[in-house]
Amino acid sequence: MPEERVAIVTGGLRGLGRSMALGLARLGHRVAAIGHIADDIPALQAAAKDYGDRIWPLVADLRETRECDRVVAETRSHFGNIDILVNNAGLTFTYIDPDRYRRPTEQKFWMVSDEIIDNVIITNYLAADRLSRRVAPGMIERGWGRIINVTTKLDTMNRHGTHPYGASKAALELATEVWAKDCEGTGLTINIVNPGAGANTPGMAEEMRTMSREGRASRLVEPDEMVPPLLYVVSREADQVNGYRFDANNWDASLAPAAAAKKGGRPAGFILHPQE
Repeated sequence: MPEERVAIVTGGLRGLGRSMALGLARLGHRVAAIGHIADDIPALQAAAKDYGDRIWPLVADLRETRECDRVVAETRSHFGNIDILVNNAGLTFTYIDPDRYRRPTEQKFWMVSDEIIDNVIITNYLAADRLSRRVAPGMIERGWGRIINVTTKLDTMNRHGTHPYGASKAALELATEVWAKDCEGTGLTINIVNPGAGANTPGMAEEMRTMSREGRASRLVEPDEMVPPLLYVVSREADQVNGYRFDANNWDASLAPAAAAKKGGRPAGFILHPQE
């Protein structure tokens, strides 16, 4: 059994975040699962019924700075020191352009409202930045910590008709690279865990039909596929792994975790990504 840690998983009440929160709890960690829709809590609690009080759901609006402060303060009060932060919360295409799959052409960047721009940038990047800056000093002081960011594929970041989703994820991608350099040698590591392809979450069925029509069809990644690379990254085995990205669809579960990471991992950022 690994050392018990305290984790925050944003977007943790549904989809990828719920699977990651459950995966951490299954391994014995205590998890604050953060989401903005209270109606998602019963499904999480039902899935977590065998984990006792190791999963604690919390509703918060991470667009608000004071809510980021509250999440950190209440998690510390409930569980103790925060060791792991998974920045997974995000607003995607279906929020930015609800009619995306019903119109013949993509929405252009100048058509997106200020409100949508603000909400996407704040949720997808600024909330991760704020939470990370609040938990990093404690992790460094204790000599161990993990911050895991969920970004996306490069060809999703720069796809036309998706502004500002790609810009928000590109910001988090490069932030990961910078934060990792800042934390080198401190015991806190900063890495990325991604699906690596479309994930089987609400809204992706239409996306996959569109990709199929455009000849870009690929399989959907199941949310539970995020768990093996996540559990590797938060393990002591990965103490020296810093500034990398791991895509779930490239994770070879037939290998030992370190071997799978070596085979499927690559540096965060945009310089060394020829295969994308």
